[in-house]
Amino acid sequence: MAKKEVFHGVPGILRPFKEYVESRGLKKGDQIIYYGVPGTCTPFVELLGFALRSLELEQVFVPLVDEMKAKKISHVDHVGMQVNAPAPALKPKAIVVMGGLSMPNVPVKPEEVKAVIGRHAGAAVIGVCFMHMFDKAGWLNTVTFDCLIDANIDPVEVIR
Repeated sequence: MAKKEVFHGVPGILRPFKEYVESRGLKKGDQIIYYGVPGTCTPFVELLGFALRSLELEQVFVPLVDEMKAKKISHVDHVGMQVNAPAPALKPKAIVVMGGLSMPNVPVKPEEVKAVIGRHAGAAVIGVCFMHMFDKAGWLNTVTFDCLIDANIDPVEVIR
């Protein structure tokens, strides 16, 4: 990963994500799997999935790294993407590892993610995190990403 680009806001996350997925040559029906923390990562996964809706990929969410609990992500008219139904067999062309997995107190180790990636050899590996979480947690020493999107949510202003 030599090329570094800087973008801003939500489009700065979604556009490069979609462009990278498109650059991998994924086509209608190909599968992309997101691994993340239930609740915390799920809304971001649904947002990323929404950015890919026109590609007509099969999108799947895996809570933590428990592939037995995988759920399909589907487009719901007038709502967006929703995690909702049992997933089909897992055969990803791309894997998205969400930064929430590297947060303190989440029971996932980078070696477990590396093992998951190894089971799906040949799939592109994309990391999506906030505030340099993979780096802070030391995961970049174990997990190799083909593309890493690292966004900042700072400052957060609350006005009352």
